[in-house]
Amino acid sequence: MLHRRRFLTHATRGLALGGAVLLVARGALAQPSYTVPLAQLQAMVDPKFPRNVPVQGLFNLSVQAPHLRLLPEVNRLGAAMALDVAGPALRRSHQGSLEVEFALRYEATDRTLRAHQIQLGRMEFPSLRPAVTELLNAYGPLLAEQSLREVTLHQLRPQDTAVFDGLGLQPGPITVTAKGLTVAFVSKTP
Repeated sequence: MLHRRRFLTHATRGLALGGAVLLVARGALAQPSYTVPLAQLQAMVDPKFPRNVPVQGLFNLSVQAPHLRLLPEVNRLGAAMALDVAGPALRRSHQGSLEVEFALRYEATDRTLRAHQIQLGRMEFPSLRPAVTELLNAYGPLLAEQSLREVTLHQLRPQDTAVFDGLGLQPGPITVTAKGLTVAFVSKTP
C-alpha cells in the first residue's frame, strides 16, 4: 500500500511537471502579437473623412466616414459609407450608400496598418434613375480606390513595438478576429 501511494505521488508530480513543461513549450512557440480593437480603428479613420472624389467634370462624390466592421471569416474588414453625389451632370444632390471590403497591409516606413485590395459592393442611390446609378457603378471601382486607397487604420507607436524590436522581431501577418486586428510579430529578415 505504501509503495502504491509513493508511486501515485511520483506519477502525479511527474504529470504536473510534464504539463507545466508542455505549457511553457507552447508559450515559447506561440507567436507574439499586438491587438488593435475595432473602436480604436474607427477612431483613427473618422478624422480622414469626408473625402471628395471628382469624376471628369461630371459630378463630385463626397464619401462620409465609413462604419467599419470585422469580417474574421474572410480575414478582411468591411465598411459601409454614406455618399453624396452632385454636379453639372445631375440636377441636384443625391444621397446614397456604398459597401466595400478590404484587406490590410503593414507599411514599415511609418509603422501603419493600411487598407488595400479593396473590393467594391454596389453603390445605391435611391433618388437617381437606374441608368445614372449604373453609370456611377461603372466608375465604382475607381471611386472606391480613390476614396479608400491606403487609408491608414492604425499607427503603431515606437513603444508598442520596442520590446519586439529588441527581440529581433517585426510586424508580420495581420489577422482579423472577432475582437479586432491582431498583428503577429515575426523574425526580422536580413
